[in-house]
Amino acid sequence: MLPSGLVGRRVAGYRLEEEIGRGGMAVVYRAKDLRLGRTVAVKLLAPELARNEVFRQRFTHESEAAAAIDHPHIVPVFEAGEQDGLLYIAMRYVAGGDLRALISRSGPLPVDRAAGLALQIASALDAAHDRGLVHRDVKPGNVLVAAGTDSEHPEHLYLADFGLTKKSLSLSGLTSVGQIVGTLDYAAPEQISGKPLDGRCDQYGLGCVVYELLAGAPPFRRESDVALLWAHLNDPPPALRDLRPDLPAEVAAAVARALAKAPEQRHPSCLRFVAELRAAAAPVPWRAPGPPTQVVPAGAVPEAVVPDAPAWAAPVVHPPPRH
Repeated sequence: MLPSGLVGRRVAGYRLEEEIGRGGMAVVYRAKDLRLGRTVAVKLLAPELARNEVFRQRFTHESEAAAAIDHPHIVPVFEAGEQDGLLYIAMRYVAGGDLRALISRSGPLPVDRAAGLALQIASALDAAHDRGLVHRDVKPGNVLVAAGTDSEHPEHLYLADFGLTKKSLSLSGLTSVGQIVGTLDYAAPEQISGKPLDGRCDQYGLGCVVYELLAGAPPFRRESDVALLWAHLNDPPPALRDLRPDLPAEVAAAVARALAKAPEQRHPSCLRFVAELRAAAAPVPWRAPGPPTQVVPAGAVPEAVVPDAPAWAAPVVHPPPRH
């Protein structure tokens, strides 16, 4: 059972001030760091998780790995531990909403803006994958949106909730057979079928997010969870250009490759996916009209004759001095 009614309580040097989020296994509070006087976000896990020794060990290991990542688009983890039977994670507090709110507010985005947002998420994911971490739950609600630096970069994204609880649950045996750890709208086929996961499952989730940025909704919408799982496993996503006919075909193809059912058919990395997306969205360079370029076959041009240098360009040789 999730901890509740803890506003005002002190947990490991943090005073809990307001509940700001709640999920299946954790609740998140805005809190005050009493040692440094800063505002942080503190995630508290369900107490029953702390009673599982294997989970606690896995959680500690994964927390240390996440805290070691220093990346501008990953929410920094300050501390993780246990107090009074509660496992907690303290991390940066990001004021503002998330990508879900941005999509709801702005609707389908221009492809260049969607690609710019996707680039920030992709760089965070590849950095984590290089460290052996897999997020497992890439979705708009786990992408926090802060104010950017200027008009050209209006949003700064932070990838949050880095799957620490999810992987630890899987490895500790606390999930039942066939149980999905992640959000169904963005779950990769290999997550649903229970196969080993690597960074390519995060690319599938990112592909679903990019599809939603461009179309205004995730690729699969079904009336039941069972139908949604079946769609991820078997159904092709609706053609993106049917919803956005203004998009170049290459943009739709790049997204479709990220959503391939088989991991080996996806892009080599998340950044490569976004690179193809941006290249496909780039306008063709404009060229001034003029006569077509003539291709001259090899050997058709005579060897150029180099004329003799003029007299004034000839080298000057001074006689040796007389002694």
